Amino acid sequence: MPAIDLHVHTNRSDGTFTPAEAVKLAAERGLDGIAVTDHDTTEGLTEASAAAREAGIELLRGVEFSAEYEGTSIHVLGYFMDLENDAFQEELTRLRDDRFRRGEMIVEKLQSLGYDISFERVREIAGGGNIVRPHIAQAMVEAGVVPAEEDAFTQEFIADGGRASVNKHALDPLDAVELIVQARGACVLAHPGMWWDQTSVPEELIEAMASRGMAGLETDHTDHTPEQRERYRAIAERLGIVPTGGSDCHGTRYDPIRMGSFTTDPDRVRELRSRASAPPTS
Repeated sequence: MPAIDLHVHTNRSDGTFTPAEAVKLAAERGLDGIAVTDHDTTEGLTEASAAAREAGIELLRGVEFSAEYEGTSIHVLGYFMDLENDAFQEELTRLRDDRFRRGEMIVEKLQSLGYDISFERVREIAGGGNIVRPHIAQAMVEAGVVPAEEDAFTQEFIADGGRASVNKHALDPLDAVELIVQARGACVLAHPGMWWDQTSVPEELIEAMASRGMAGLETDHTDHTPEQRERYRAIAERLGIVPTGGSDCHGTRYDPIRMGSFTTDPDRVRELRSRASAPPTS
């Protein structure tokens, strides 16, 4: 069956594969295409697009915006945007700059707590891409502070509200929808089952986002249970928006590699594209 993975990260944010490596793996796994949806950046799309042309698969331009609702992180996916839209790129720049300073401040807090962590090493791990907490977690593992990256995400260390946590700049979800729509893109709420203590994003917020022009809901995700997937498909149908699927692949950061574990069929991708006014990606 033809399939497109609509949620893939590269080393331009918190993935471990380069954009070209991610595309190569998608081709090896028999996918018809992928969307590169790095956190708060579109910097990997040029490399991914060239690799996709060479591999003979489709590359959908995407991004995953940092948003926040009631003090809790929410991720908002955008597809097919006009990458030259000034407001869109200005917000991405603001988010990236905030991530950099936030990374510095988290490291400073860890140092004040007596942990020998180097921000220079964090920047090396990021490889010139967006600095995100998994990069700090990797540096913590290398420094012997924690045995594994996931152990850094506790109240002792860098989890939200933890001893070394630092709040980040984040969009209101409704503003994220508006920004994507204004950039002629299609907006999709990512993994609605991953909110707060793994409860659901409130249904009234999903409804409000749909009323503002949100085009889809990520129903099929690696961390959704079968019951959640069924529930979100029903919500998408009720709201008249497109149910989508994506692996949320971060390369080798998770085991096993998720690429292609959840996908979207091309008909739904075409429906999603029809709700965006940007021209098709090559």
